[in-house]
Amino acid sequence: MAMQEVPSENVHDVDKQALNKRLETIGWALFLIMLGCTGLVPEAMVPQGVWSVGVGVILLGLNAARYANGIRMSGFTVVLGLLAVLTGIAEFFGADLPIFAILLIIVGASMLLRPWFEKNQLFEPKKG
Repeated sequence: MAMQEVPSENVHDVDKQALNKRLETIGWALFLIMLGCTGLVPEAMVPQGVWSVGVGVILLGLNAARYANGIRMSGFTVVLGLLAVLTGIAEFFGADLPIFAILLIIVGASMLLRPWFEKNQLFEPKKG
């Protein structure tokens, strides 16, 4: 009985899928830990915007790890991460942004622009 050889490209894809799943699990774990900490630490001890910046850093860090490992980044979570960091910084300075309205606009715009992003593959890692 001869064993069938798996092309090295498929093995590499399986490894990347497993790594991506681990990275997503780490991201969720960090998010849940941060969320739990917000319930334990009194609001008066934490400046406004820390939670938003934390979420943004987790999302951007996840995508940076994907990019560094040659895994396709998620444009949606990159945009959400940037939005979270920017709104968190704005909260530090006392700005009250309509986050939900901004999020709806970004989601709608991403739906319109998705075909263009996919065509140009702006979020693909560089091959080298």
